Amino acid sequence: MRITVRPLTGDEIAGALDDLAALRIAVFAAFPYLYDGDPAYEAEYLTEYAAAADAVLVAAFDGPRIVGAATAAPMMHQKAEFRAPFEARGLDTARLFYFGESVLLPDYRGHGIGHAFFDHREAQARACDANAACFAAVVRPADHPARPEGYTPLDAFWTRRGYAPIPGLLTELAWKEWGEAQESPKPMQYWLKQW
Repeated sequence: MRITVRPLTGDEIAGALDDLAALRIAVFAAFPYLYDGDPAYEAEYLTEYAAAADAVLVAAFDGPRIVGAATAAPMMHQKAEFRAPFEARGLDTARLFYFGESVLLPDYRGHGIGHAFFDHREAQARACDANAACFAAVVRPADHPARPEGYTPLDAFWTRRGYAPIPGLLTELAWKEWGEAQESPKPMQYWLKQW
């Protein structure tokens, strides 16, 4: 497998947004997100993301095809509901980077691409004078009916990367899940790494 992973910035991001939208819909359809993808929502969300100053999209290419992607941008450019839990605790969001999605097609997993995604996003955060990075992961009960047998959460991978969940540091994000008639809020746990 010959994969190239590299960061895209500025105008390069705009050229990759359709691929990122398709990846998000495909990958997040599975547990634990169970996302019933909406191309119109994706277009709006990703256009807003791409406009953020200092945003980066890290793409994994198999030849010319994008098979995985991860995003990051300064927390101060995120929605108020994403910043609020940090600001309520007096944490400085001006020096915090927010890592958005990290999506990779199943056939490409287990080859170090996830580490490359974190390496590039952390490099962008440091280049922008951030002193910490965070991301939010959906919280699902262990007995969730859609949880596949043998499912392994990514907690151990994130911990090895130096991230830890911050007790009580939660937000909510709404999306339409398979089987739902409309969007509903889902709890999201923040993980944080400081340097």
